[in-house]
Amino acid sequence: MMLQLGVATAFADPLLDKEADWLKTMSFAAHQINYCGVFVYQSGGNVEVSRVTHVVDKDGEHERLEGLVGVKRELIRDNDQVWLYSEGHKVRIEKRQVKKAFPALLPEQISTLKDNYAVMKAEDDEIAGYHAHSVVFLPRDNLRYARKMWADSDSGLLLKAVVMDDHGFLIEQYVFMQLSIGDNIDRKWIVPESTSATAVAQEGNPLPLPQVELLDGPSGWQVDALPPGFRKILEMRRPFRGNKEPVIHMVFSDGLAGISVFIEKAESTTYIHSGLSGQGAAHVYNRIVDDTLVTVVGEVPPLTVIQVGDSVRYAGK
Repeated sequence: MMLQLGVATAFADPLLDKEADWLKTMSFAAHQINYCGVFVYQSGGNVEVSRVTHVVDKDGEHERLEGLVGVKRELIRDNDQVWLYSEGHKVRIEKRQVKKAFPALLPEQISTLKDNYAVMKAEDDEIAGYHAHSVVFLPRDNLRYARKMWADSDSGLLLKAVVMDDHGFLIEQYVFMQLSIGDNIDRKWIVPESTSATAVAQEGNPLPLPQVELLDGPSGWQVDALPPGFRKILEMRRPFRGNKEPVIHMVFSDGLAGISVFIEKAESTTYIHSGLSGQGAAHVYNRIVDDTLVTVVGEVPPLTVIQVGDSVRYAGK
Protein backbone atom coordinates (compact mmCIF):
# COMPACT_ATOMS: atom_id res chain seq x y z
CA MET A 1 0.00 0.00 0.00
CA MET A 2 1.41 3.38 -0.97
CA LEU A 3 0.47 6.53 0.87
CA GLN A 4 -0.51 9.32 -1.47
CA LEU A 5 1.23 12.41 -0.17
CA GLY A 6 -0.89 14.68 -2.34
CA VAL A 7 0.01 17.05 -5.13
CA ALA A 8 3.39 18.71 -5.02
CA THR A 9 1.88 22.12 -4.34
CA ALA A 10 0.71 20.86 -0.93
CA PHE A 11 4.38 20.84 0.12
CA ALA A 12 5.61 23.91 -1.71
CA ASP A 13 5.76 26.19 1.32
CA PRO A 14 7.75 25.52 4.48
CA LEU A 15 5.99 25.67 7.83
CA LEU A 16 5.32 29.26 8.82
CA ASP A 17 5.14 30.67 12.35
CA LYS A 18 1.39 30.03 12.66
CA GLU A 19 1.92 26.38 11.66
CA ALA A 20 4.71 26.11 14.23
CA ASP A 21 2.23 27.33 16.83
CA TRP A 22 -0.18 24.66 15.59
CA LEU A 23 2.48 21.98 16.18
CA LYS A 24 2.83 23.19 19.76
CA THR A 25 -0.94 22.89 20.17
CA MET A 26 -0.74 19.31 18.85
CA SER A 27 2.11 18.41 21.18
CA PHE A 28 0.24 19.51 24.32
CA ALA A 29 -3.32 18.54 23.38
CA ALA A 30 -2.90 14.85 24.22
CA HIS A 31 -1.89 15.85 27.77
CA GLN A 32 -4.35 18.70 28.38
CA ILE A 33 -7.80 17.56 27.22
CA ASN A 34 -10.24 14.75 28.02
CA TYR A 35 -10.90 12.11 25.38
CA CYS A 36 -11.88 8.47 24.91
CA GLY A 37 -11.49 6.51 21.69
CA VAL A 38 -10.73 3.25 19.93
CA PHE A 39 -7.67 3.23 17.68
CA VAL A 40 -5.98 0.71 15.39
CA TYR A 41 -2.23 0.18 15.22
CA GLN A 42 -0.76 -1.49 12.11
CA SER A 43 2.88 -2.45 11.61
CA GLY A 44 3.92 -5.01 9.03
CA GLY A 45 1.42 -7.83 9.40
CA ASN A 46 0.63 -6.91 12.99
CA VAL A 47 -2.73 -5.28 13.81
CA GLU A 48 -3.77 -4.20 17.31
CA VAL A 49 -7.01 -2.58 18.46
CA SER A 50 -7.01 -0.57 21.70
CA ARG A 51 -9.18 1.83 23.65
CA VAL A 52 -7.57 4.85 25.30
CA THR A 53 -9.27 7.03 27.92
CA HIS A 54 -7.60 10.21 29.12
CA VAL A 55 -8.77 12.55 31.87
CA VAL A 56 -7.14 15.67 33.32
CA ASP A 57 -8.18 17.04 36.72
CA LYS A 58 -6.70 18.91 39.69
CA ASP A 59 -4.53 15.89 40.50
CA GLY A 60 -2.97 15.70 37.05
CA GLU A 61 -3.17 13.23 34.16
CA HIS A 62 -4.96 9.88 34.29
CA GLU A 63 -4.95 7.43 31.40
CA ARG A 64 -6.36 3.98 30.74
CA LEU A 65 -5.21 1.85 27.80
CA GLU A 66 -7.10 -1.38 27.08
CA GLY A 67 -6.22 -4.04 24.51
CA LEU A 68 -9.43 -5.11 22.76
CA VAL A 69 -8.13 -8.11 20.80
CA GLY A 70 -6.58 -11.31 22.18
CA VAL A 71 -5.36 -11.50 25.78
CA LYS A 72 -7.09 -8.80 27.84
CA ARG A 73 -4.42 -6.36 28.95
CA GLU A 74 -4.89 -3.03 30.63
CA LEU A 75 -2.64 -0.18 31.67
CA ILE A 76 -3.71 2.56 34.05
CA ARG A 77 -1.49 5.61 34.42
CA ASP A 78 -1.76 8.13 37.21
CA ASN A 79 0.74 10.85 36.21
CA ASP A 80 4.06 8.92 36.17
CA GLN A 81 2.81 5.91 38.13
CA VAL A 82 1.67 2.95 36.02
CA TRP A 83 -0.43 -0.08 36.99
CA LEU A 84 -0.36 -3.08 34.63
CA TYR A 85 -3.12 -5.70 34.51
CA SER A 86 -3.49 -8.95 32.55
CA GLU A 87 -6.77 -10.88 32.37
CA GLY A 88 -8.13 -8.76 35.22
CA HIS A 89 -5.21 -9.52 37.58
CA LYS A 90 -2.78 -6.86 38.71
CA VAL A 91 0.65 -7.71 37.32
CA ARG A 92 2.80 -4.93 38.74
CA ILE A 93 3.20 -1.24 39.34
CA GLU A 94 6.10 0.80 38.05
CA LYS A 95 7.25 4.33 37.35
CA ARG A 96 7.00 5.32 33.73
CA GLN A 97 10.27 5.96 31.95
CA VAL A 98 10.56 7.99 28.74
CA LYS A 99 8.09 6.42 26.34
CA LYS A 100 5.74 8.15 23.96
CA ALA A 101 2.43 6.52 23.10
CA PHE A 102 -0.36 7.43 20.70
CA PRO A 103 -1.84 10.01 20.61
CA ALA A 104 1.00 11.73 22.55
CA LEU A 105 3.69 11.26 19.87
CA LEU A 106 4.94 14.80 19.38
CA PRO A 107 7.69 16.21 21.64
CA GLU A 108 7.14 19.31 23.75
CA GLN A 109 10.19 20.98 22.19
CA ILE A 110 9.01 21.49 18.61
CA SER A 111 11.80 23.83 17.48
CA THR A 112 14.44 21.08 17.30
CA LEU A 113 12.39 19.05 14.82
CA LYS A 114 13.05 21.55 12.03
CA ASP A 115 16.78 20.78 12.23
CA ASN A 116 16.14 17.17 11.18
CA TYR A 117 12.87 17.33 9.25
CA ALA A 118 11.31 19.63 6.67
CA VAL A 119 7.94 20.25 8.32
CA MET A 120 5.17 21.14 5.90
CA LYS A 121 1.40 21.48 5.96
CA ALA A 122 -0.67 19.12 3.82
CA GLU A 123 -4.34 18.66 2.93
CA ASP A 124 -7.25 18.70 5.38
CA ASP A 125 -9.22 15.50 5.94
CA GLU A 126 -11.85 13.92 8.17
CA ILE A 127 -10.81 11.31 10.76
CA ALA A 128 -13.25 9.56 13.13
CA GLY A 129 -15.83 12.25 12.42
CA TYR A 130 -13.50 15.19 13.17
CA HIS A 131 -12.14 17.75 10.74
CA ALA A 132 -8.36 17.37 10.69
CA HIS A 133 -5.35 19.43 9.62
CA SER A 134 -2.36 17.38 8.48
CA VAL A 135 1.38 17.96 8.67
CA VAL A 136 4.21 16.07 6.95
CA PHE A 137 7.70 15.56 8.43
CA LEU A 138 10.20 14.85 5.62
CA PRO A 139 13.65 13.78 6.87
CA ARG A 140 16.68 15.79 5.80
CA ASP A 141 18.74 12.58 5.46
CA ASN A 142 18.19 8.87 4.80
CA LEU A 143 18.73 7.90 8.45
CA ARG A 144 15.13 8.39 9.59
CA TYR A 145 11.62 7.89 8.25
CA ALA A 146 9.10 10.38 6.91
CA ARG A 147 5.94 10.86 8.99
CA LYS A 148 2.54 12.37 8.47
CA MET A 149 0.13 13.39 11.22
CA TRP A 150 -3.51 14.47 11.25
CA ALA A 151 -4.92 16.44 14.21
CA ASP A 152 -8.38 17.68 15.19
CA SER A 153 -8.66 21.24 13.86
CA ASP A 154 -10.37 22.45 17.05
CA SER A 155 -8.45 20.80 19.92
CA GLY A 156 -5.19 19.80 18.23
CA LEU A 157 -5.56 16.17 19.40
CA LEU A 158 -3.67 13.75 17.17
CA LEU A 159 -6.14 11.58 15.23
CA LYS A 160 -3.87 9.66 12.89
CA ALA A 161 -0.14 9.14 12.44
CA VAL A 162 1.74 7.20 9.78
CA VAL A 163 5.39 6.34 9.15
CA MET A 164 6.62 6.08 5.55
CA ASP A 165 9.76 4.79 3.89
CA ASP A 166 11.76 6.78 1.33
CA HIS A 167 9.46 5.59 -1.47
CA GLY A 168 6.34 6.86 0.30
CA PHE A 169 5.09 3.41 1.26
CA LEU A 170 3.20 3.21 4.54
CA ILE A 171 5.01 0.97 7.06
CA GLU A 172 3.31 1.91 10.34
CA GLN A 173 0.01 3.55 11.27
CA TYR A 174 -2.06 4.67 14.25
CA VAL A 175 -5.60 5.89 13.58
CA PHE A 176 -8.69 6.57 15.69
CA MET A 177 -11.77 4.71 14.47
CA GLN A 178 -14.08 6.06 17.18
CA LEU A 179 -13.44 9.11 19.36
CA SER A 180 -15.17 11.36 21.89
CA ILE A 181 -13.55 14.62 23.02
CA GLY A 182 -14.88 16.54 26.01
CA ASP A 183 -15.79 16.31 29.68
CA ASN A 184 -18.33 13.45 29.54
CA ILE A 185 -15.72 10.75 30.19
CA ASP A 186 -16.16 7.90 32.71
CA ARG A 187 -13.78 8.42 35.65
CA LYS A 188 -14.53 5.38 37.85
CA TRP A 189 -11.28 3.67 36.82
CA ILE A 190 -9.06 6.52 38.05
CA VAL A 191 -6.82 5.39 40.92
CA PRO A 192 -7.87 7.21 44.14
CA GLU A 193 -5.32 9.73 45.34
CA SER A 194 -5.42 8.13 48.81
CA THR A 195 -4.30 4.77 47.42
CA SER A 196 -0.57 4.43 47.89
CA ALA A 197 1.54 2.81 45.21
CA THR A 198 2.93 0.30 47.71
CA ALA A 199 -0.50 -0.82 48.89
CA VAL A 200 -1.77 -1.28 45.34
CA ALA A 201 1.37 -3.16 44.33
CA GLN A 202 0.92 -5.66 47.15
CA GLU A 203 -2.65 -6.56 46.17
CA GLY A 204 -3.05 -9.88 44.41
CA ASN A 205 0.64 -10.83 44.72
CA PRO A 206 1.75 -9.07 41.54
CA LEU A 207 5.05 -9.89 39.88
CA PRO A 208 8.07 -8.11 41.38
CA LEU A 209 9.12 -4.88 39.76
CA PRO A 210 12.17 -4.85 37.51
CA GLN A 211 15.04 -3.09 39.23
CA VAL A 212 15.88 -0.02 37.16
CA GLU A 213 18.83 2.15 38.16
CA LEU A 214 19.05 5.51 36.42
CA LEU A 215 22.68 6.50 35.98
CA ASP A 216 23.72 10.02 36.92
CA GLY A 217 26.99 9.71 35.02
CA PRO A 218 28.06 7.81 31.90
CA SER A 219 28.62 4.04 32.14
CA GLY A 220 31.73 4.18 30.00
CA TRP A 221 29.97 3.01 26.84
CA GLN A 222 29.47 5.49 24.04
CA VAL A 223 28.02 5.73 20.54
CA ASP A 224 30.25 7.47 18.02
CA ALA A 225 27.93 7.57 14.99
CA LEU A 226 24.52 8.76 16.08
CA PRO A 227 22.49 10.42 13.29
CA PRO A 228 22.47 14.24 13.54
CA GLY A 229 19.87 15.55 15.95
CA PHE A 230 19.69 12.48 18.19
CA ARG A 231 20.50 13.14 21.83
CA LYS A 232 20.66 10.91 24.86
CA ILE A 233 17.44 10.99 26.89
CA LEU A 234 18.58 8.70 29.67
CA GLU A 235 20.98 5.90 30.59
CA MET A 236 20.19 3.13 33.06
CA ARG A 237 20.90 -0.37 34.28
CA ARG A 238 17.89 -2.67 33.97
CA PRO A 239 16.84 -6.31 33.47
CA PHE A 240 16.76 -7.48 29.86
CA ARG A 241 15.93 -10.85 28.26
CA GLY A 242 15.92 -12.56 31.67
CA ASN A 243 19.65 -11.99 32.26
CA LYS A 244 20.95 -12.55 35.78
CA GLU A 245 22.93 -9.32 35.60
CA PRO A 246 21.33 -5.99 34.65
CA VAL A 247 22.33 -4.54 31.30
CA ILE A 248 23.21 -1.01 30.23
CA HIS A 249 20.34 0.67 28.36
CA MET A 250 20.81 4.00 26.58
CA VAL A 251 17.87 5.86 25.00
CA PHE A 252 18.30 8.44 22.22
CA SER A 253 15.71 10.53 20.37
CA ASP A 254 15.46 13.22 17.70
CA GLY A 255 12.00 14.20 18.93
CA LEU A 256 10.08 11.82 16.67
CA ALA A 257 12.21 8.71 16.27
CA GLY A 258 13.75 6.76 19.14
CA ILE A 259 16.81 4.48 19.32
CA SER A 260 17.70 2.19 22.24
CA VAL A 261 21.13 0.63 22.76
CA PHE A 262 21.52 -2.38 25.09
CA ILE A 263 24.91 -3.61 26.35
CA GLU A 264 25.06 -7.09 27.94
CA LYS A 265 27.44 -9.99 28.59
CA ALA A 266 27.53 -12.20 25.51
CA GLU A 267 27.99 -15.51 27.39
CA SER A 268 24.42 -15.32 28.72
CA THR A 269 23.00 -14.85 25.22
CA THR A 270 24.73 -17.59 23.20
CA TYR A 271 21.53 -18.20 21.22
CA ILE A 272 21.72 -14.71 19.70
CA HIS A 273 23.85 -14.05 16.63
CA SER A 274 25.02 -10.90 14.95
CA GLY A 275 22.65 -9.59 12.33
CA LEU A 276 19.62 -7.51 11.41
CA SER A 277 15.91 -8.17 11.83
CA GLY A 278 12.80 -6.03 11.82
CA GLN A 279 9.09 -5.62 11.36
CA GLY A 280 7.28 -2.55 10.12
CA ALA A 281 9.14 0.60 11.14
CA ALA A 282 11.17 -1.09 13.91
CA HIS A 283 14.54 -2.72 13.31
CA VAL A 284 16.90 -4.66 15.57
CA TYR A 285 20.63 -5.06 15.03
CA ASN A 286 22.83 -7.38 17.13
CA ARG A 287 26.62 -7.22 17.16
CA ILE A 288 28.93 -9.37 19.27
CA VAL A 289 32.18 -7.71 20.32
CA ASP A 290 34.51 -9.95 22.37
CA ASP A 291 32.45 -10.86 25.46
CA THR A 292 29.78 -8.20 24.88
CA LEU A 293 26.54 -8.22 22.91
CA VAL A 294 25.39 -4.86 21.56
CA THR A 295 21.69 -4.65 20.59
CA VAL A 296 20.26 -1.59 18.84
CA VAL A 297 16.49 -1.18 18.53
CA GLY A 298 14.88 1.74 16.74
CA GLU A 299 11.98 2.96 14.61
CA VAL A 300 14.49 3.97 11.97
CA PRO A 301 15.74 2.50 8.65
CA PRO A 302 18.02 -0.58 8.74
CA LEU A 303 21.05 1.52 7.74
CA THR A 304 20.63 3.60 10.90
CA VAL A 305 20.60 0.76 13.46
CA ILE A 306 23.62 -0.80 11.72
CA GLN A 307 25.51 2.51 11.74
CA VAL A 308 24.73 3.04 15.42
CA GLY A 309 25.51 -0.55 16.43
CA ASP A 310 28.85 -0.64 14.62
CA SER A 311 29.95 2.55 16.40
CA VAL A 312 29.25 1.45 19.99
CA ARG A 313 32.44 1.06 22.02
CA TYR A 314 33.69 1.05 25.58
CA ALA A 315 35.61 4.24 26.24
CA GLY A 316 36.26 3.61 29.93
CA LYS A 317 35.25 5.69 32.90
